[in-house]
Amino acid sequence: MKNELEKCMAGEWYNCHDPIFLEFKRKARSLLAAYNALPYDEKEQKRKILEEMLGGLGTNVSIGTSFTCDYGRNIYLGNNVSINMNCTFVDCNCIVVGDNVLIASNVQIYTATHPVELAERLTPNWSPESGEYFCRTYALPVAIGDGCWIGGGAILLPGVHIGKGSVIGAGSVVTKDIPENSVAVGNPCRVLRRINEKSDSALYPLD
Repeated sequence: MKNELEKCMAGEWYNCHDPIFLEFKRKARSLLAAYNALPYDEKEQKRKILEEMLGGLGTNVSIGTSFTCDYGRNIYLGNNVSINMNCTFVDCNCIVVGDNVLIASNVQIYTATHPVELAERLTPNWSPESGEYFCRTYALPVAIGDGCWIGGGAILLPGVHIGKGSVIGAGSVVTKDIPENSVAVGNPCRVLRRINEKSDSALYPLD
């Protein structure tokens, strides 16, 4: 029988008030408070906090303050990643960011979600004494491929994958996967045109 963490990572309904998640949140909030309080030029100390908080951290990574995340442990960042100020990563499931990625200010990435149908969304026979959340929650991973640029204020919804080399326009709401080497904009976000046609083989050589 799966525990609540295993259910969460499998994309199934889980109890987000289980003690293990409350401990994840407690630790992340403590580390975030320390991180966001540091001056801009305290690079070494910021790196130490990120190494303790995140699931994976590449080289040459910058995260502007303030930064907010849920657990931290489910965020995996590649090499040469720039995350600008006021970004929010709700990492109840994995958020995986590739190499050479730009994420502009005020970007929001969500992995947690709830059933649309009210009868499914509400937890049956819920009571304050149950220790559960009053509504059902599940979480789906989000992935951003190598060489992407996510424009300011964009929102990435649970389960979406952004293909390598793609650009997401400012203010877009990404509700489904975006293919590689595309400019995609709008709400809902749609592919506008292809890019990187001439340089794709040089940027991403075959293995």
